[in-house]
Amino acid sequence: MNGGKLIRKIKMECPLCDKVHEIEQRIRVAKTIIKGEEVNYEENYYFCPNSEEDENEFSTAKMENENLLNARNEYRKAHGLLTSNDIVAIREKYGLSQVDLAKLLGWGEATISRYESKAIQDDAYDNMLRIIDDNPLAALDLLQKNGEQFAENKKLAIKQKIMENLDEEGREYLQRKALESEYVEYEELSDSNGMMKLNIPKLELVISYYASKIKKLYKVKLMKMLWYADSLSYKFHGHAMTGLVYCHEDMGALPIGHYKIGGLQFVNMEEECDYENVKYHFLPNDKLDESELSVEEKEILDKVIEKFKSYTAQQIIEYMHDEIAYKKTADKEIIPFSLAEQIRDF
Repeated sequence: MNGGKLIRKIKMECPLCDKVHEIEQRIRVAKTIIKGEEVNYEENYYFCPNSEEDENEFSTAKMENENLLNARNEYRKAHGLLTSNDIVAIREKYGLSQVDLAKLLGWGEATISRYESKAIQDDAYDNMLRIIDDNPLAALDLLQKNGEQFAENKKLAIKQKIMENLDEEGREYLQRKALESEYVEYEELSDSNGMMKLNIPKLELVISYYASKIKKLYKVKLMKMLWYADSLSYKFHGHAMTGLVYCHEDMGALPIGHYKIGGLQFVNMEEECDYENVKYHFLPNDKLDESELSVEEKEILDKVIEKFKSYTAQQIIEYMHDEIAYKKTADKEIIPFSLAEQIRDF
């Protein structure tokens, strides 16, 4: 049987005729049974033109393993499963060894090795592999869950590789989750959050509105203006506007997680270098619709803008230092919104 397609000729010692000569490497469609089903696959073999017709083909152990893998991959394709090559690609995407990927997924150390060489994964395992392939954030969650399986330097290297695979949307999601994580203990309505859960879309909108009215709006000034907006909202309507929680700091009120606000998806912030200092300049975002702010919210924001638009950062710090809410709280203490009732008139 020699009807296969010629791939190449190679000079080697032929095990059939015991001579060194040119052997033909060929490929053909063959059939086998896998899990009770007949499967067509590409089979590689060697053909010796010098041997008798009924004994003129042979294959090496390596070739037989590759042929079997081809057959299994055809079975996988027919059943909508990832092929062994697909699994290798997922592993290499994150810079993982076979053992590393198994550890990341919480599987036995030899599992991935088997799937890349001989075993066929079931639907549950296949779905898990597809999830981390499609969504690097899922891989990041698994790294956090199973991170104790890795040495610290290895864990950091894997995290870096996962981050490289995150698209812009994924990185924005992480920034949002990072800020939300700061507010886990403030999910209940309380005096600390002004009876308002953290509302990131509203926060993004307030910052853009402020920036549209004040050309040179930098971080220190913005943080105080956010406190005044939330405090006035609480004073007039019984609840804050953004759900931010503020701490007593040397420079006045500062929201918890303030250093993560600039990374939010719809917060338009630019870094500006001033000699040895870096300044954070906030700009309006034309993708946001100001009409989503209520009339009452705009009235409060306009009051704050009118009051502080010409203030320098130092002037607004000094002004806030004279607020009862600041004077009655200690350093690093949460500033309760109940003290906003005593905020000075605008």
